[in-house]
Amino acid sequence: MTQEQFSRPIQSPPKWKRWILAARPKTLPAAAAPVVMGSFLAGWESAFKLLPAAAALMCALLLQIGSNLANDVFDFQRGADREGRLGPVRVTQTGLLAPGEVKVGMGIILAAAALCGLYLSWVSAWWLLVVGLLAILAAVGYSGGPIPFGYHGLGDVFVFIFFGIVAVSGTYFLQAGRFTLDVLTMSAVVGGLITNILVVNNLRDLESDREAGKITLAAAVGPEWTRLEYALFSGLAYAGPAWLILSRKIPPGAGVIFLALPWSVRLIRQVNLWEGSRLNRTLAETSLFALGYVLLFGLGGSLLF
Repeated sequence: MTQEQFSRPIQSPPKWKRWILAARPKTLPAAAAPVVMGSFLAGWESAFKLLPAAAALMCALLLQIGSNLANDVFDFQRGADREGRLGPVRVTQTGLLAPGEVKVGMGIILAAAALCGLYLSWVSAWWLLVVGLLAILAAVGYSGGPIPFGYHGLGDVFVFIFFGIVAVSGTYFLQAGRFTLDVLTMSAVVGGLITNILVVNNLRDLESDREAGKITLAAAVGPEWTRLEYALFSGLAYAGPAWLILSRKIPPGAGVIFLALPWSVRLIRQVNLWEGSRLNRTLAETSLFALGYVLLFGLGGSLLF
């Protein structure tokens, strides 16, 4: 597949399909994974609550879609998305949707996320409103605003914090009403797995980002350190559970996650050997791995005591 096929659709799809492209459904497993993890951890303590968990999941999905729309339009306006880009189709850059349309869609989606946040703060704690507001600002601020942090090497940090620490610990708190060290540990594990999605994306786009003046962490430190970051976060996904199982903080059945180790090794090999558009496959698989990891970990801990 050529670069042009990634950057330009062969024919204009119907309007509804354009919005699906803009939402980037392949990224949604990454948004679901932290909420599922937090819910499993709450369930192991008999604290699972269906409605708060469902609302947290909806909020996470809406924030992800809103962030995708923001990245689509703001990356285009800043010149980061150009002809011949290696990633999947961007609707603003290809003219499938006008910038104004995408911004309106972004506003509607993020407003819906805010409503979910209001419900969550009502059933839990008022300060979750502040957390929700920060999450919305982060969704837009990655590529929008006067100082987009995704353009200044801070994208990995914000993804780790909001998709890991905030999302997992926050989902657990909504149901259990407290924070614990084991939850914080698994929050960091999930944060690393989700950050790895961004790592692959930025590794693929390293040269084009540098040309556009978009200084991601990958563009700042180079490909070798970026590949090391991916490997370290992958390793954390096994070191964290191993420590918690040995210290009897989580059910031993969660150790079934080590069955996924060959999958992790294969992805690390791809990151080390592949370049350019070929990494699109690794990007999609890294997102799928994050959700698969969480499901295997949670079901193993729930069913295999």
